Amino acid sequence: MNTIKDGWFSEFSPLWPGQCMSLEVDEILYEGRSKFQDVIVFRSKSYGNVLILDGVIQCTERDEYSYQEMITFLPLNSHPNPKNVLVIGGGDGGVIRECVKHPSVETVTQCEIDDKVIEVSKKYLPAMSVGFSSPKLTQHIGDGFDFMANHTEEFDVIITDSSDPIGPAESLFEKPYYELMKTALKPNGIICSQGECMWLHLPLIKKTMEMCKSIYPVVSYGYCTIPTYPSGQIGFVLCSLNPDTNFAEPLIKWTDEEVTKLNLKYYNTDIHRAAIVLPQHVRKTLNL
Repeated sequence: MNTIKDGWFSEFSPLWPGQCMSLEVDEILYEGRSKFQDVIVFRSKSYGNVLILDGVIQCTERDEYSYQEMITFLPLNSHPNPKNVLVIGGGDGGVIRECVKHPSVETVTQCEIDDKVIEVSKKYLPAMSVGFSSPKLTQHIGDGFDFMANHTEEFDVIITDSSDPIGPAESLFEKPYYELMKTALKPNGIICSQGECMWLHLPLIKKTMEMCKSIYPVVSYGYCTIPTYPSGQIGFVLCSLNPDTNFAEPLIKWTDEEVTKLNLKYYNTDIHRAAIVLPQHVRKTLNL
């Protein structure tokens, strides 16, 4: 866990060789180990409180909303009436916070394997974990595979808010997981999974997309910008069981007044459409 030196946290990983993100540390707020991973929370000089798992930045208070809003509303607003949502992971609470805002959503079920992440986030990331108090939410502490194996055709949308494919989250990028999500979806259901960075992980994204195309009739890739994720960008793998789904054109469109009322800071209808427009080299590689 020795990733803080001379007052700076530096994020090193084999997933982004030759580069790292560094943040100046004001104070270490928590440092420990859960059953699954190392956990650090520190107050940074310019990004607020920061959650680190196994040496990798999961979220910062300054920029977390871009990721949380996009991984949530790209799938929810591509579904005509998303009532029942399953969130796999998301222990920091950000996705839950956004899901329970959605006027159509009636129930949100969270399946998070590491209860320590939830505990730490409630204490040190209160603006993110506020959704944990929603009456729409049911929490399940345990393995997502086991949970979905016992819940078939129950969910309109499944969102996988996972860390990178190393350690506890590795299996969430493989074919059996995507097949299991399919069985847990209602007819015409939609999934959205954390899809890594197009500047760093294009071969992995291509492999994932090709695998998804063998399971789902509609597969797409969107992205957002976020300063503290590797290379400042993160993507989302979007799949639908409805062959008529067009992820580039949301079915639910909010006015500026509605966006303001929902306290959204990044997502709107225009950014939804734009998120699916990919750079030429990415579009060519992914055959989209």
